[in-house]
Amino acid sequence: MTKTQEEFEKLFSNRLSTEESRQFLIELYKKGETFDDIADASKVMRKYSIKLPISEELQEKAIDIVGTGGDKSGSFNISTTVSLLLASLGCVVAKHGNRSITSNSGSADLLESLGINLNLEPKKQIKMLEETGFCFIFAMNHHPAMKHIMPIRKSIDHRTIFNLLGPLTNPAGAKKYLLGVFDPDYITRMAKALVAIDINNRAFVVSSDDGMDEISLATTTKFAYVESGTISPGIIDPEFYGFKLAPKEAILGGDADDNAKITRAIFDNRATDAQRDIVLLNAGFALFVDGKARDIKEAFEIARDGLESGRAKEHLEFITKVSNGI
Repeated sequence: MTKTQEEFEKLFSNRLSTEESRQFLIELYKKGETFDDIADASKVMRKYSIKLPISEELQEKAIDIVGTGGDKSGSFNISTTVSLLLASLGCVVAKHGNRSITSNSGSADLLESLGINLNLEPKKQIKMLEETGFCFIFAMNHHPAMKHIMPIRKSIDHRTIFNLLGPLTNPAGAKKYLLGVFDPDYITRMAKALVAIDINNRAFVVSSDDGMDEISLATTTKFAYVESGTISPGIIDPEFYGFKLAPKEAILGGDADDNAKITRAIFDNRATDAQRDIVLLNAGFALFVDGKARDIKEAFEIARDGLESGRAKEHLEFITKVSNGI
């Protein structure tokens, strides 16, 4: 067991005082977490989590579209909207998330505002995944050790390693990812951590040059593509794929109700070009990771059809209905 693992074992088993825990997390932040730190901490956090016991077949199909948070961009819930769109296109989306910590609306807040019932026991979550291709895995229900850690985390006035751990500790054991990070310096570290903890089926780890933990519509986005243990870096230029650039101000959101209106507007084909396009841009790369398209160009066509045909809107209604009647 590494020193990092030992310290996280103490943290998760509540064997550190509040001050010792704070100091440990602050020192990790100041040092700059290495990929070994991230991988080791993820292993311990996964050990203490309540797993979602889905079948091996579903686990191999499952994808998570998730960001680390902490980018303070003020955007609407792009990743969650992309997740719902992908579910309408035949993907198996195991969305791991929580309430807002660093923004006005977390994924849980948005989904609740859309009318989706989040308080489902594991058997019902699995049924949701099987029937609708979507389930929300509420982090607070699957990581009980976070109950004593969360107040410590909130007492620190900057992000902690837990921003990085959330995406890597999906209780469903998803094998495919579109994973956004708040800082390009962490792209390779997160990609290496994915490989180290054996979540390396296929993934894009992305961070935009304007500081978003998603693929930006305002500028270029750096990425690391992970497949079967191999990591390949690159840059995404929206204009190269035919998208018109738009400033970050064009995709700003608000609270959960505001963001739910934006998601519904996108699915109703009433949204602004920028709101629609940033969802299509991220959905295209997610669909490619999921193996639903031969190339990125085809992935964009599939995503666009999902919106324009009304399939995404209908499927959101289906997800909402099933979650409340299951």
